Amino acid sequence: MAFSAYLDLRAIFPADPAAGREAVVEEATVLAMGNPWIDVPGVPKPLLRIHSQCLTGDAFHSLRCDCRAQLEIALSLISEAGRGIIIYELQEGRGIGLMNKLRAYELARTRGRTRSRPMSNSGSRAICAVICWPGGDLRHLGITAVRLLSNNPGKVKAVEDAGVVVTDRVPCVAAPIENREAYLRTKRDKMGHLFDRV
Repeated sequence: MAFSAYLDLRAIFPADPAAGREAVVEEATVLAMGNPWIDVPGVPKPLLRIHSQCLTGDAFHSLRCDCRAQLEIALSLISEAGRGIIIYELQEGRGIGLMNKLRAYELARTRGRTRSRPMSNSGSRAICAVICWPGGDLRHLGITAVRLLSNNPGKVKAVEDAGVVVTDRVPCVAAPIENREAYLRTKRDKMGHLFDRV
């Protein structure tokens, strides 16, 4: 069984001048396996991974982050289960763009700052604004409950706030190799991600 590129999504967030926010267009591609929108009695809900594009990790195999490892874990677990969805969001660096992400890398390298701080200083939107919108699209596909592949309790809340039940949070933990240990500690200590080992 293989993944199918099922749907391209586009969501428009209007400008909010009071908050100093410009209008934003978010895009994503839905990859699906095994008809996850069909609810089968007695069969676990489909696995879901909401994955933000990471050119440096997904394509260039950067060891500074766990993005590629998490994507590979999700692909493997969904393949093993035989059904599930990956929403691949086309928003590099939590929405700040590739060049700002590379600048954040440089700040981390030259000034010892964690990546999360320069990324937020570069204008990244709050997590809910980045990950809430797939909830409506999941409901459009007829998916009302999922097992979420994530280490981020904020993502669980955002998906549930969008009206989709999360029956289980399935850990998606990359091996803590030396190059990414500090990054994983930052995600755990500053961003509240849940890891059983770092």
